[in-house]
Amino acid sequence: MLLRGVLLAMQALQLAGALDLPAGSCAFEENTCGFDSAFAFQPWILNEEGHYIYVDTSFAKQGEKAVLLSSDLQAEEWSCLRLVYQITTSPGSSDTSRLNLYVRFEDESFDRLLWSAKEPSDSWLIASLDLQNSSKKFKILIEGVLGQGNTASIALFEIKVTTGYCIECDFEENHLCGFVNHWNPNVNWFVGGGNIRNSPSILPQDHTFKSELGHYMYVDSVYVKHFQEVAQLISPMTTAPMSGCLSFYYQLQQGNDNSFSLYTRDGAGLYEEIWKMDQPGNAAWNLAEVEFSAPYPMEVIFEVAFNGPKGGYVALDDISFSPVHCQNQTELPFSAVEASCNFEEDLCNFYQDKEGPGWTRVKVKPNMYRTGDHTSGIGYYLLANTKFTSQPGYIGRLYGPSLPGNLQYCLRFYYAIYGFLKMSDTLAVYIFEENHVVQEKIWSVLESPRGVWMQAEITFKKPMPSKVVFMSLCKSFWDCGLVALDDITIELGSCSSPERLPPAPGECTFEQDECAFTQERRDRSSWYRRRGETPTSYTGPKGDHTTGVGYYMYIEASHMVYGQKAQLLSWPLRGVAIKQCLTFFYHMSGAGTGLLSVYLKREGASEESLLWRRRGEQSISWLRGLIEYNCERQHRVIFEAIRGPSVRSDIAIDDVKFQAGPCTEMEDLTQQSSGYSEDLNEIEF
Repeated sequence: MLLRGVLLAMQALQLAGALDLPAGSCAFEENTCGFDSAFAFQPWILNEEGHYIYVDTSFAKQGEKAVLLSSDLQAEEWSCLRLVYQITTSPGSSDTSRLNLYVRFEDESFDRLLWSAKEPSDSWLIASLDLQNSSKKFKILIEGVLGQGNTASIALFEIKVTTGYCIECDFEENHLCGFVNHWNPNVNWFVGGGNIRNSPSILPQDHTFKSELGHYMYVDSVYVKHFQEVAQLISPMTTAPMSGCLSFYYQLQQGNDNSFSLYTRDGAGLYEEIWKMDQPGNAAWNLAEVEFSAPYPMEVIFEVAFNGPKGGYVALDDISFSPVHCQNQTELPFSAVEASCNFEEDLCNFYQDKEGPGWTRVKVKPNMYRTGDHTSGIGYYLLANTKFTSQPGYIGRLYGPSLPGNLQYCLRFYYAIYGFLKMSDTLAVYIFEENHVVQEKIWSVLESPRGVWMQAEITFKKPMPSKVVFMSLCKSFWDCGLVALDDITIELGSCSSPERLPPAPGECTFEQDECAFTQERRDRSSWYRRRGETPTSYTGPKGDHTTGVGYYMYIEASHMVYGQKAQLLSWPLRGVAIKQCLTFFYHMSGAGTGLLSVYLKREGASEESLLWRRRGEQSISWLRGLIEYNCERQHRVIFEAIRGPSVRSDIAIDDVKFQAGPCTEMEDLTQQSSGYSEDLNEIEF
């Protein structure tokens, strides 16, 4: 099904010395280099003449999968996996084939989706995927899912794993490391060097080898018809969070009128200039170093524009990246850990006015009348306008650590409001610019449900070093309530990028769907996905745990009879030798609350093993459950809720997360049977 002409054209991409391929690589010339088809699925077929493997609808049906699994690999240094592939589809078909790539770590019971593609193409395409350094062994799992039609196919031409970052390139290989030219009829990036002169300009020797045989990229003005025409060279999209120093060498023809800039572009198409050539430099190769941060998928774009009649050329070579910050950086590097706090131990790097503490670190015992902290339901959080400070004109300020200027930040935090008549300025967030002593309000609460932990997200950027300030205000004696604050995080980048890295399959917030969970039956007594309050009063949560306005799973007791149960099953999980940690949040509030249990069901076993259980009303808060378990066979985890003696028996779960290794914390086991305390409204200061 693949065009022979396209195949022959792509043979230039084949690695020289196929027998010396790095581990995890294959050119599919004579064999599959240790990659094996999984027996439970359709096999990948090696083309008789070599060069590629494929699966198509002449051998398999629509929707069937073919799974290719590598041998054990290890990447103690950051590596780049390049995949040369093609997806073809039947004419007029709306259901296209899909190609997925997963990473399977030896100690995890689930596979991590690294990349997915479904766009059909008439030619071979290149995907560049970052593999973070890790001491753990792993396998690469490639999954092809066939679409509609009798001519649908998926083919792999080459897999190559090399040490280094995908964003790096010396332009010595034919595939240019996945960099692509944004085509313009009049001005474009071309490959220079290799003793080839295809332009009247006097072009330089390359920087890598310092010879005419080496290669680089260049833009020449000889074909420019209009001033300010732009040539763009676009890197592969990053697929793993990275931050550090991006460096490259450039050269310009002296005295020209061109501009040379470097931009980042996220999945939403938002550009941000991170470097611009100020001085042309000398006629030799010039080194540029730029602070680069990609907390979510991002491209870098090298852009040249010719703005005058002098023209000339711009050349580019040896793009490299280091996780160490640039030597020319004068400010201290940003640390997300130092700028965040859950208040479990202390105030971290946050502090208050010298006038006196306006925010108090408190803890609430699980009870039916006051919400506990957001982190675990039984931990610490900050409370403003308490009985010690609620007085007319009261203002409480909480200052965060100093943040370097000229970087984009995403601030997230959780807040809860109690008892105010008017919400205006009850809680506000300001940015305090240190050098100019200027405060700017960037957020304030407008309306919010009482007693529900709500998530706030704010993206901001300031040219000068600055601090985040949380301010709580009590305007009059009759309008003083309580403001709670917890789980503050500050990260680099925008909060709202639509193309964030895919979540681990071991995590589920239920925001989009039920993730990797299923139910054997779906009727009135099943688990439901819901947002907001449950229909029955005095039972169930007021909002989800993730954001306060998102989704969770729950049982609706009014649809069930006493003792009836509902089961939510995980998809099959692989057995692994080491301990696993399962964390989740549960909500059991209501006078008639029944039973919530978590079971382990091993493959082939007739009985389920009980891992965890809570009975009866626990708290009005979301509480965190922690389970540590071992299972070396394929298994499922089952959440089972049993309806209690009355309709006030709604039970909910949210934010389920499977993690490799033992739990770093252990659950407080003093509240297993009931959340009641002697003082139902007790706060510890």
